[in-house]
Amino acid sequence: MSERSHGLQAWIERLNQAELPALAAVVQDLQRFAQPEHSSVQQLAEVLLRDAALTAKVLRVANSVYYNPSQEAIRTISRAIVLIGFEQVRVIGLSVSLIDHLLARQPREQLQELLARAFHAAVQARNIAGYVLSKHQEEVFIAALLNQVGELAFWGCGGEQADELAAALAQPGVEADSTARALLGFSFRQLTQGLVKSWNLGEVAGLAHSRGSQLDPAAKAVALGVQISEAALQGWDSPAVERLVGQLATFIGVPAEEALQQVLASADEAVKVAATFGASRLCHLIPNTDPEQIRVQQEQRRARLLQPNLLILQQALQDLGGLIAGQAELNKVLDTVCQGLHQGAGLERVMLAVLADGQSTFRVKRALGEGSEAWLTEFVLPVDQPEQQHLFSYVLRHHETLWMGVPASHNLSELVTLPLRQLLGQGMFFIAPLRVGKRDIGVLYADRRLSGRALQHEQFVAFQRFSQLTERCLAALSKRG
Repeated sequence: MSERSHGLQAWIERLNQAELPALAAVVQDLQRFAQPEHSSVQQLAEVLLRDAALTAKVLRVANSVYYNPSQEAIRTISRAIVLIGFEQVRVIGLSVSLIDHLLARQPREQLQELLARAFHAAVQARNIAGYVLSKHQEEVFIAALLNQVGELAFWGCGGEQADELAAALAQPGVEADSTARALLGFSFRQLTQGLVKSWNLGEVAGLAHSRGSQLDPAAKAVALGVQISEAALQGWDSPAVERLVGQLATFIGVPAEEALQQVLASADEAVKVAATFGASRLCHLIPNTDPEQIRVQQEQRRARLLQPNLLILQQALQDLGGLIAGQAELNKVLDTVCQGLHQGAGLERVMLAVLADGQSTFRVKRALGEGSEAWLTEFVLPVDQPEQQHLFSYVLRHHETLWMGVPASHNLSELVTLPLRQLLGQGMFFIAPLRVGKRDIGVLYADRRLSGRALQHEQFVAFQRFSQLTERCLAALSKRG
């Protein structure tokens, strides 16, 4: 079972000591060099050179067209500082560290969306600062990038508690801050403020979370960058974007039309920055400024957010009932079950894994949902693993249908072994045994891990019903066979 923590200080200590100590150390060291006039090239180089992988990635970014359009070869950190600047190298080091430590594990949807917004906000804020500040624009970039570092760290390292919060936030009408306080003992804002202080992130990052931020041009740039990145998710023609563009125009002293063009150009730049820093998987989550791409993105988002369809659900259940009484065919049964759970119950990935190879392994017989076709060839799980029992065998042996990722199943979380996590990813899922008489057939599995949304009680009821009807159909087939 994964570690559980409650309360602000407990989470700050957990993130600093158990989950992200290497990131915390790099951030603290790089922030000590926020004023290059008081720091040396050698000091910055020493911090980056402590980690060979980080050094290599910083040099790769430094050699990119975005930072080094002349394409003069940069082979050392010291040379990078001379050619592209002390502050630029510091920003690259911090950004690459953030990406590496948060995206190294199988990142949930909430983390990827939040990190994409952070990069978008950072570029917007830096470009806004260019109008009102003669220097410290890179410090503004970092402040905006880390503006929600507490929430980033939680979704990246929260484990089962992140699953619980995701489930609670998925309920209609809930308020995010109060829900987080109830389950965790603090709000994300408080966690961010705690990490800002613990990691010594400097005055700009602190001001961005204080009531006096509107009086400081740097903090105002951070706040506008963050707000624009959030409002853009509603659409570039939304009232929220229009209001913020008006505020930006007043702040930087340009017409509203020019302010809008600046915002759109910054969004395009943010996509390039994310890709340059090695986070290409985030690019599609930054709102596109091309009208045709906006339409395509909206369609893709709707497709990802599969919703239950009661008519399809009822028809699938009715068809299974008919198959029990009539001339059932195995392929028809399996297709009806998977389509009913996927399109009917709104479960994004559905799998039926059967006992194969002399009942020594689980192999996937049917799979439905984005990316699930790989399971048909790649999913091979031994039934018996003496060194560590796993959930698939447990479910079949105990004939128990489970909703994993909720408090009631915490005592079984250790059965979700590393091989299973590598095959299935992180998050909630349903699993049920399939048995005909005393003969074990396999298991039925379903999740919503593509979007990261929490599973619902109604979906679990439907899953249980489909698993029961599947067993009855298989029993009818066995009697006729």
